[in-house]
Amino acid sequence: MPSAESTQASVHETDPVRPTREDEVAAHGSELIGGPIGRHVLLGTSWWTPVRVVALVAIGVFALGLVQKAPCYNGDWFFGASSQYTHACYSDIPHLYQGRGFADGRVPYFDELPGDMQYLEYPVLTGVFMAVASWLTPGSGSIQDQEQWYWMVNAGMLMVCAAVIAVCVTRTHARRPWDGLLVAVAPAFALTATINWDLLAVALTAAAMLMWSRGRSLAFGVLLGLATAAKLYPVFLLGPLFVLCWRAWKWRDFGKALGAAVVAWLVVNLPVMLFAFDGWSKFYTFSQERGVDFGSFWLIMAQNSKNPLSTDTVNFYATLLVLLCCLGIAVLTLTAPRRPRFAQLAFLIVAAFILTNKVYSPQYVLWLVPLAALARPKWRDFLIWQACEVAYFLGIWMYLAYTTSGDAHKGLPQDGYHWAIAVHLLGTLYLCAVVVRDILMPERDVVRRAGDDDPSGGVLDGAEDVFVLGPAAHPPRHAAHFGGPQVEWGSREAGAGPG
Repeated sequence: MPSAESTQASVHETDPVRPTREDEVAAHGSELIGGPIGRHVLLGTSWWTPVRVVALVAIGVFALGLVQKAPCYNGDWFFGASSQYTHACYSDIPHLYQGRGFADGRVPYFDELPGDMQYLEYPVLTGVFMAVASWLTPGSGSIQDQEQWYWMVNAGMLMVCAAVIAVCVTRTHARRPWDGLLVAVAPAFALTATINWDLLAVALTAAAMLMWSRGRSLAFGVLLGLATAAKLYPVFLLGPLFVLCWRAWKWRDFGKALGAAVVAWLVVNLPVMLFAFDGWSKFYTFSQERGVDFGSFWLIMAQNSKNPLSTDTVNFYATLLVLLCCLGIAVLTLTAPRRPRFAQLAFLIVAAFILTNKVYSPQYVLWLVPLAALARPKWRDFLIWQACEVAYFLGIWMYLAYTTSGDAHKGLPQDGYHWAIAVHLLGTLYLCAVVVRDILMPERDVVRRAGDDDPSGGVLDGAEDVFVLGPAAHPPRHAAHFGGPQVEWGSREAGAGPG
């Protein structure tokens, strides 16, 4: 069984890709720090390795995101309904400290809560994260003081998650460490990092991707199972991985990953399932019963319809749409002229879920940022998408400011918010379209143009194709002869080829 170190891509690991030579936007941006890297530069001789630089940049940009929340920390969370929206600094974290019983020492999932939400509506591992932060929060002082401390404790823990994400992305593509800067400087990442607790699942998913790139199927499965115990979306990565392993006939590795993921998920969830089933199931029942909400095209339809669809109908059509997207991704995987990279399909499947879901909270962009950096590490396309997400980030808070400011009407009216949703949808669709184009035309894929096959693919990197459909059995000329270093697939001596 080949490992990541034994694949074709690893041959080039001593020759890292330098983005200031390969990417025009990166080259122009580097003028701020002295210009593109020189021809005779000595690499590997400084303490400032790419991993350390990216990690420190990620922490610095995360800190700027904390500064952006300062108006809310100093009072907007506690005084005035709309001020936290006009300053675009809203966060669930301080509000849920008391709202979910942490201020009163209630045990998540086991103790009932007063009000409409009977139990904590988050997956178990996220609930543990929230509880640990509450244990570290000083219990003295006013409730406002405690909520401020709770947010700060969570911010510190989430900062660790942000650094882990940046480091994992930096190390996943061994020859492209500087792609981690896309994550580190992503403006939407910094703006949304402390709205909720999504960074925990994102960090575990990024670590899982790193383990798979190293050929460690069991470690990948364990981390992905833990990530799914923190948020639902990571489980979708098993779908494209299944189809990729089908095409390469890597069933043993997929089986190990799937088994480890199931066991890890059960280890976290089973104790709560057995002893507090009602509390454990609240996340799933709440997700099912939740109506159409912010950020989705379903909301545009509902607010422009005299007879909006019922929640059950929306659930049915949303599920149908995401299943159709999954089918399309599977067909794309099995018919593409070259086997798609794992990161490309991981991005597409999570983006499909986001685009078809009945709700899009602004922090959901965090799910896509590391996957986008691995799937399409091109600064122009990444920044176009980020600009769209920042526009939506501002749009939702201005809309909420409008709806909570009474007759003052401060903010963005409903039609304007619909345009903000459209910008978010179009930006994500644009990046999806570029990734699909790279799959159908591998010569346009900046990772493969540099001479790699699938550096995040682990055992899939450089493996033979065994099961293919349609055009993949007879690759077009542009798939066999493209303008970049050639990457061989599997054993040419054995006369093996795609199909």
